[in-house]
Amino acid sequence: MTEQSPSLSAAVTATLAPGSELHLWLKALDAGRPARVTLTLDGRPAGEAVADNAQEFTFRTLKAEAGGAAVIAYDPAVTALSAAYAFQPDKVMEEGIAPLFHGPLNPPPAHLPLYHFVPPFGWMNDPNGFGRFGGRPHLFYQHYPHSLRWNTMHWGHAVSEDFLRWRHLPIFLFPNDALSKTADGLGGAFSGSAIPTAEGGIRVFFTEQVKDREPEEQNQWSAVSTDGVTAGPAELVVPARPEGLNLTLDFRDPYVIKGPDGRFKMLLGSRDREGGIVLLYETDDVEGATGWRYVGLLHRENRFGMTAAECPCILPLGAPEDPKTRWALIFALLTSRCPDTGRRNLTIATVGRFDGARFTPEFEQELDFGTDAYAFQGFRDGDETVMIAWLANWTDVSKKIDFHSAMTLPRKLVLDGDALLSPPLDTAESLRQAPLDAAALHRPEGMALGSGAAEILLTLPEAGAAFRLDIDHPELTLGVEQTADGLAILYGVPGEKPSPRYLARQAAASEIRIFLDCGSIEVFADGGRWSGTKRLKSFAPATAARLAEGSEALSAEAFALSL
Repeated sequence: MTEQSPSLSAAVTATLAPGSELHLWLKALDAGRPARVTLTLDGRPAGEAVADNAQEFTFRTLKAEAGGAAVIAYDPAVTALSAAYAFQPDKVMEEGIAPLFHGPLNPPPAHLPLYHFVPPFGWMNDPNGFGRFGGRPHLFYQHYPHSLRWNTMHWGHAVSEDFLRWRHLPIFLFPNDALSKTADGLGGAFSGSAIPTAEGGIRVFFTEQVKDREPEEQNQWSAVSTDGVTAGPAELVVPARPEGLNLTLDFRDPYVIKGPDGRFKMLLGSRDREGGIVLLYETDDVEGATGWRYVGLLHRENRFGMTAAECPCILPLGAPEDPKTRWALIFALLTSRCPDTGRRNLTIATVGRFDGARFTPEFEQELDFGTDAYAFQGFRDGDETVMIAWLANWTDVSKKIDFHSAMTLPRKLVLDGDALLSPPLDTAESLRQAPLDAAALHRPEGMALGSGAAEILLTLPEAGAAFRLDIDHPELTLGVEQTADGLAILYGVPGEKPSPRYLARQAAASEIRIFLDCGSIEVFADGGRWSGTKRLKSFAPATAARLAEGSEALSAEAFALSL
């Protein structure tokens, strides 16, 4: 906790186990006086952190070898503290970090706990390095610790047993030393992916962005973690864009996967004068560490007014080594706009054949009709293909407002004939707590939603049957409906311009599964044949839900949800 006294001294107090490590960030408020934080344990001096930088927070570590009653003290007239957490290095994978402090500019959402993943503090966007390592799912993510606005990029990190209940781990990747000196948002450790090493560690790949660096603002780096927690030194693996393609400076988001020919492949998002493109690289190195060479242009997308292809990934929809397996190529269409609905930043999955050098499309499908599931990343987890996305959309982001966000529920990606299904993982049922009074959905007062975290299941008498579910929210207009036009999430903010139509055109569903959480709604119809995600501008909880008169729901179930 944090204490503030009239003498302008401040302290963070905690009880620390022996051998604990503290990570904290401090900034000088006066360029002439250094920022200073002192650590005492059971009243005895145990360490000090000092930083001269008055432009950006400086990362420091302290050791609490003896453990005990800890006091982290500083003078708020001289020193600003952004964040602090503690952990035991030998137990952090099992126990996670213990957040001790966040400042007024980087708090987590007030309505916690959510069952969607959120960072312990600060800004978050794209999922990175999503995979299973050492038997556990790991999630890395784009992160700026010091405010709720995008800035110099770090990689946050969490680990889970079931893709739902995450333990926060220490920040994994930091911007280079030059970028860390200012808060100018000139770059940092941009998005990427991860593969296991032969020794049981994790090799990550990421784009380093340095604005105005010549000749390349963006190039690709790799680092290895032997313990799954701490990253070793990064090395440059793809230094420059391929020649002769007339590419813009967009050259980012390496996604690495073992191809059907046994070689590691790297997908990179880029852009030329015609639109977005996905580039393919490969290496003969069995560790994926060196020898990356350009293979060719894997895919092009120049519709919808898009610019760069972002966060590409290619996912096997069966055993990767089976030549009959079809693959889903997924990437975010940055700045794209659906002319029919006004939705922005679309994500289309293209299904086809991939032989390791060429991708042959067979059909395509929009992956999320709500479009607030951005930068999907996935991997083959045993017999399932699993993915997750950032639960937000860049059209909502402003340099002038704070912005909380979350990750979507983890989803499966399943090929069903010539359709892709993307339902939540089966473990989502473990969130169910007490049943709610679903019969009240037919009454005027509606069904009370308690904490606002709920799952509602509707079965309709036939495919395409009409219904409308109205959801009471203190700050928003919210609902789900199916009409002759298709399946839609109804969303509006009173006093603001009308929202796009979050519509799955021509959807004709018979089973609807709705997940409500503070700050989000996710809709899965007919086993995920149509999936829609909407970030809610407010994290206040929804209070009740009711079916409108004339709705053709045959049956309904509902559950309160909690981690």
